[in-house]
Amino acid sequence: MKENDMLEKEEIFSKVLRAGRRTYFFDVRATKADDYYITITESKKFTEEDGSFHFKKHKIYLYKEDFVAFKEILTEMTDYVLENKGEEVISERHQKDFRKFFGEKGEEAVTTESFTDVDFDDI
Repeated sequence: MKENDMLEKEEIFSKVLRAGRRTYFFDVRATKADDYYITITESKKFTEEDGSFHFKKHKIYLYKEDFVAFKEILTEMTDYVLENKGEEVISERHQKDFRKFFGEKGEEAVTTESFTDVDFDDI
């Protein structure tokens, strides 16, 4: 059995964060020496034109000696983003058809396509 297979079996504690097309897995694992470390795995679903799909995964291994510095920097970065950009999510603006439904500044665009054609002679 490979060493990687052994590491994957030593899962101690897990949490899952589902976020749209992405899922984040937070796992506490044990080394052969019975010490703990954390893995953070991002799994993103990609759908093909034919309807089939696949997942791309990226994994970070975080060891105890890096916990304090990692936590400090993560807190600093998340605080910075929230202080400067707030909690509003604007990523929808990057979708292919965003400008079709919304104007340049993000307001809902009103087009005649959304109106029902009514012939007043029928009333």
